[in-house]
This record gives sequence, structure tokens and C-alpha cells, in this order.
Amino acid sequence: MTEPWVLAQGAVALCAAVAGWRVRERVRGLRRARALLAVGGPVGTSARGAPPWRSVGERWWSAAQARREWLCVPLAAALGLVGRSPLPLVAGAVAVPLLGRHLRAAGLRKEREARADAVVALCGSVARELRAGRQPAQALLFAAEATGALGPRGVAAVLAAARFGGDVPQALRRAAEADGADGLRGMAACWQVAVDGGAGLAAGLDRLEAALREHRDQRERLRAQLAGAWATVAVLAVLPAVGLALGAAVGADPLGVLLHTPAGLVCLAVGGVLEAAGLWWAARIVRSGERM
Repeated sequence: MTEPWVLAQGAVALCAAVAGWRVRERVRGLRRARALLAVGGPVGTSARGAPPWRSVGERWWSAAQARREWLCVPLAAALGLVGRSPLPLVAGAVAVPLLGRHLRAAGLRKEREARADAVVALCGSVARELRAGRQPAQALLFAAEATGALGPRGVAAVLAAARFGGDVPQALRRAAEADGADGLRGMAACWQVAVDGGAGLAAGLDRLEAALREHRDQRERLRAQLAGAWATVAVLAVLPAVGLALGAAVGADPLGVLLHTPAGLVCLAVGGVLEAAGLWWAARIVRSGERM
């Protein structure tokens, strides 16, 4: 007789598969509509010229991408069906917030690095505009709009200060409070020295850009050197799954032993704790090397 939890896991897996298929078809439909309506005045566009469904589709797809951690649930349900146990589904539910936290941290790290790169581009762009004959305020206005380095919160204050003769260095220091925008403090110092002492702003920004670029290149070199360590961590993470696959390939039933026997449950619990602790420790070592 079929157990109720097997039916429940089958229903979860079926719903996840249907949802994934609908997402895929929806995205394909949006892409096809964009391709068809991209040439020559789209039909049904809004007053601003953008299709009314575009913003809705983009927000919906962005929300789906922001919830990638929920893929753990259908995968765990499928594993539970294969192993005939509800434990994988429980583990998948526990993994959702942990994976979501990791993905959010990775996204914040990418945003921080992108903002730091934009600050480097801002320094170089302002220096070039100054040498082309623009006034400092005009150069900052042009470069800030071109690079987007000031962020949505700092751009209004900095641009207002530059346009109406306000305290630009103080506005830059406030914008430097954003994660990854520390280079704006150096730009504020260069601006302050140029205004108070008459020093060349372009020369100071050139030196600041070179220093920030060197720091970024050093970070990239260190990350390349630590790529082997991260590969080792990834290999260690997938070794248990490889062992289970090899056991199933030779005719054994590793999932049955782990999920349906007392000794297997003990081994699964101890192995899971040791695996999590080892991955956490290895990742901590590697990240401490990145911060050096």
C-alpha cells in the first residue's frame, strides 16, 4: 500500500515541475513578444513607449530569480521519492533559508564590487572631463550620470551640491557610507584640497584612480590564487553525493541503508554535521585569506 507521505512528495514534485514549466513558457513568451514588438512602434505600448506587460514581466521574473533557494524543495522531494523517506524533504525545507542567506550574501558582495568599480570609473571620468575644459561641478555631474557610482541615495545630494554650489566634499562623504563606495572619501579629500589650497583636482583624481585600480587588481589576483582552494572546497562538498551514486551504481542501496536503518540514520546525522562543519571551516579559512 502506498504511504501517504509518498503521495504528498509526489504531489510536491509534480507541482514544482508544473510551476517550472509555466515559468519557462512564460519567459519564452515574453522573449518572443519582445522580439516581435521591438521593431517599429510596438502595438499596445503605453504613453511612454514601453509595452505595459514589460514592467510586470520583468518584476515577475526578478522575483522568481530572487527565490532560487526554493529549488531545494522539488529536488528534495524527488530524492525523497527515490529513497522512499520524508527525511530529504525535511532537509530541503531546512536548506531553503540557509541557501537564501548565502545567495543574498553573494548578491551583496557583487553589488559592493560593482559599486567599487564604478567609483574607479567616476574618478577617471571626472579627471578626463576636467582636462577637456569642463568646470569641476560640470565634470562631476556628467561623470556621475554616466557611471552611476553614487548610488540612488547619494546621487541626489551630490548632484544638488555640485549644481547649486553646495558642500560637495560633505555630500561625497555621505555617499561613501554605501557599501563598496569607500573610494568616494578619497575623492572628497581631493575636492576639498583643490578648493581650499588650489591644488590640481585632475592630478589628485588620477592618483586616486591609480590607487583604487591597484587595490582592485590586487583583490582579483588574490581571488585567482584562492580559486584552487575554493575548488577543493567544492570537491569536498560533492564527495558524499558521489559516494552515494557509486554505491547505487554497483548495485547497493545506500539511500535505503541511510534512511531506513538505525545505524544508517546515525551515520547520516553524524556525517551531515561533520560535512557542514567541514565546509564552514574550509570556507572560513579561504575567506580569511581573501580579507588579508
